[in-house]
Amino acid sequence: MTVLDLGCGSGAFTTLLARVVGEQGKVYAVDLQAGMLDQLKRKLARAENLGINNVTIRLASAYELPFEDDFFDLVFMVAALQEMFDRGRALREARRVLKPGGILAVSEFMPDTDYPLCSTTIGLVQQEGFVVESNSGNPWNYTVKFRKSSPEQPLVSIPS
Repeated sequence: MTVLDLGCGSGAFTTLLARVVGEQGKVYAVDLQAGMLDQLKRKLARAENLGINNVTIRLASAYELPFEDDFFDLVFMVAALQEMFDRGRALREARRVLKPGGILAVSEFMPDTDYPLCSTTIGLVQQEGFVVESNSGNPWNYTVKFRKSSPEQPLVSIPS
């Protein structure tokens, strides 16, 4: 599995993703802030993470991702979407780099000052052509999985 940790920050979930996809998988950690990526580099250099060799760090904007079309199986965003000024543009770019049928997972949690209601996130992401696959969590934190559908393979939303 090839995963994009978009808006990875200091890598709070990057090492977990790297372990989940395993040695055959690949995680690309992307953030706009070089300082955050420096923190991630230090985290990966810690003794407990020395066996993680499947993470590539990239300084890039969510609006212009340095990847080919249909490249990723999963785009993962934790408390990142609401930090982006042009959310629609970021979602369109995420859709571009996702393979047909790929998953966009958006997680949000309190006490983030930009915390959106789950229904707000769902509405925003659906506007960009994604289909809700599942929704889990509670009013204080949630993850919504969306699928990139294609005209050849339209998907039906699964009720949560």
